[in-house]
Amino acid sequence: MRLPAQLLCRNKDTHKGSFGHILVLAGSARFSGAAVLCAKAAMRAGAGLVTLGIPESINPGFIKIKPAEIMTLPLAETKEITLGQEAFKKINDFIKQADVIVIGPGLTQNESTQALVRKIVSAIDKPAVIDADGLNALVSHLDILRKKREGMPQAILTPHPGELARLLGVKTAKIQDKRKETAQKFAKDYRLTLVLKGHRTIVADYQKHLFINATGNPGMASAGSGDVLSGIIAAFLGQGLTPFSAAKYAVYLHGLAGDLAAKEKTQLGMIASDIIDKIPEAIKRCS
Repeated sequence: MRLPAQLLCRNKDTHKGSFGHILVLAGSARFSGAAVLCAKAAMRAGAGLVTLGIPESINPGFIKIKPAEIMTLPLAETKEITLGQEAFKKINDFIKQADVIVIGPGLTQNESTQALVRKIVSAIDKPAVIDADGLNALVSHLDILRKKREGMPQAILTPHPGELARLLGVKTAKIQDKRKETAQKFAKDYRLTLVLKGHRTIVADYQKHLFINATGNPGMASAGSGDVLSGIIAAFLGQGLTPFSAAKYAVYLHGLAGDLAAKEKTQLGMIASDIIDKIPEAIKRCS
């Protein structure tokens, strides 16, 4: 599959702001790695700017482990060192500077953090990628998606089968039995784009577009792989692709990078950061 010219051909008269500013709301004391993986993947996939919104007390140490290109936004936190509800105003103000929001990697299911997620999802009017604990915050609260006047046409949800099962209140086996039909119905019902991860990941949107991916391998079933995918999707959104196109091409490229990593590291030995390292080579192959 060839990537769109919109991604591959850059005008000479451009600057970092031309390729999207991504705000990643992610991480906690226990799960700082998820935030790093997501942000680094977004940079590797062409984002012009990436800012990580993280709990304020981990910011000093975080500066030492994050890639130098990534900025941080220290935010109010809970006693468990997760993002707290008090962070909403600062986030809401900062969103005006951002082009795309990623919500979820490593946030935890702390009650205050989950309430913050729901408040942000209710308020945002920009393209958003909702993953991991961002999805968990919506369990029993899908009415938030319905209350939007026209649904969330700029939103991309990226659940694995277990997460989608929790959102719908059904068993995972039911999702797996009818993956395509379930993904299409959810996308239509909530007027958004859904990425149902797993073997042959499915991308469906409310306009009846459908893509079933053929890249990827079992070695990618490891911690952090989903965080990498969220970063790539966000980068493609920031560079102007529609939600469906951003999700489709990101899923394909993510899988291809995983296949390249498996060839070098083996499926047994590869880890999520290996996928990020192979993004440039995967881009070359799609050019």
